Amino acid sequence: MKLAYWMYAGPAHIGTLRIASSFTNVHAIMHAPLGDDYFNVMRSMLSRERNFTPVTTSIVDRNVLARGSQEKVVDNITRKDQEEHPDLIVLTPTCTSSILQEDLGNFVERARLEAQGDVILADVNHYRFNELQAADRTLHQILEYYIAKARKKGDLATTKTERPSVNIIGISTLGFHNQHDCKELKRLMADLGIEVNVVMPEGAAVHDLKNLPRAWFNLVPYRELGTLSAEFLKTEFGIPTVDICPLGIVETARCIRQIQQVLKDQGHEVDYEPYIDEQTRFVSNAAWFSRSIDCQNLTGKKAVVFGDNTHAAAMTKILAREMGIQVVLAGTYCDHDADWFRQEVSEYCDEVLISTDNAEIGDAIARLEPSAIFGTQMERHIGKRLNIPCGVIASPIHVQNFPVGYTPFLGYEGANHVVDLVYNSFTLGMEDHLLEIFGGHDTKEVITKAMTTDSEFTWSRDGMAELNKIPGFVRGKVKRNTEKFARNQGIGEITAEVLYAAKEAVGA
Repeated sequence: MKLAYWMYAGPAHIGTLRIASSFTNVHAIMHAPLGDDYFNVMRSMLSRERNFTPVTTSIVDRNVLARGSQEKVVDNITRKDQEEHPDLIVLTPTCTSSILQEDLGNFVERARLEAQGDVILADVNHYRFNELQAADRTLHQILEYYIAKARKKGDLATTKTERPSVNIIGISTLGFHNQHDCKELKRLMADLGIEVNVVMPEGAAVHDLKNLPRAWFNLVPYRELGTLSAEFLKTEFGIPTVDICPLGIVETARCIRQIQQVLKDQGHEVDYEPYIDEQTRFVSNAAWFSRSIDCQNLTGKKAVVFGDNTHAAAMTKILAREMGIQVVLAGTYCDHDADWFRQEVSEYCDEVLISTDNAEIGDAIARLEPSAIFGTQMERHIGKRLNIPCGVIASPIHVQNFPVGYTPFLGYEGANHVVDLVYNSFTLGMEDHLLEIFGGHDTKEVITKAMTTDSEFTWSRDGMAELNKIPGFVRGKVKRNTEKFARNQGIGEITAEVLYAAKEAVGA
């Protein structure tokens, strides 16, 4: 294991709790010590949920350690079953329960004898899987359980719907703009004449899962969640999967064309090309903006992209292919799925970085000095320190990235939002320079833009005065280049002359 002060993907139990709390009338019992129960606060605060989070913590304390956990855990399960009458209770193990080597499966068997609803144990290894992997596995486990239950009872719905229909798989609580994306996907499906059969897990009841086989195809917009479930449905019922994320004009068109092919393969002839053409040329503003003078001003600017697989890969393609922006680095923290990411982005960027180390990413950004960053909330912190603007495109995210207003990322409306995010993330024109000319900036102190707080250099008074004369939006870059020059020349104190020499050395 590795001690980390910042994590891109949380521990496994967070993924399990995200799935359980996404379903309707499902309760989770988390067997953990105090301190591991932060999910309730996180979900309530970030996603602004009006209802209480359906998660109960069965606290592991010294008394439990002395006499064992079974009685307490079973009591918590049966009590919640009697109080709230959930359709399903998910017992969620944690690292603590793994360390204690407790037989949680036996706890579940005991609880089933008394509970009226279903009780299952989330089957995830908390030392092998992170939040995203655990969420995908838990969703698949719940799906498999209820398909088997429906088969046993003889009420599994396998007859296809009369009109083309779709299962949208992977929308969950705490997902990046997931609720807005879901609304946009529903609107897109309606435009295409496709009914939405089931959306899962968000808002679905576990008893709805028996109707999943009725759909003509599954749509999995996010690679991180829903892949295992879609594979299961394809294996069991032959339901094809559309897994192209409709993020950006080009990828949205590709997704629609794949849907068209899936429907044709099932004998339903459709032609979505007129719809794609109309949306691209007249309805969405993203394609028009890409040809405008404003977007042309961004041509050749450098950007770094980092996030989960889905959003980082899609944003890399949008920047390079649709907006003419040079992606000097594209990266992801989904190291368990690194091969797919490399295959998706290699032709659209100069460098690929697969890492879960925030410091490594920060150093790469400082080295490349892009004009803008598109990443997670952590890259936004890095950008603040380097004075590089950052647009947030993926989890982990702050409460400000759970907007109340409608801001999807997927579909044609999402493409408009992405264009605004990209354009507004760059420092435009000479705005900082004009503020300094006409007042409004305090230029007495130079902002330190190195990734470390320690500095091996001393700036003389005249050197500092010259540095302060440089416009703020390039001052950090000049400072770093000057210090790099001084380091190479073995200079300890940076004077105005050293600053001029460094400027000549780089040809500025």
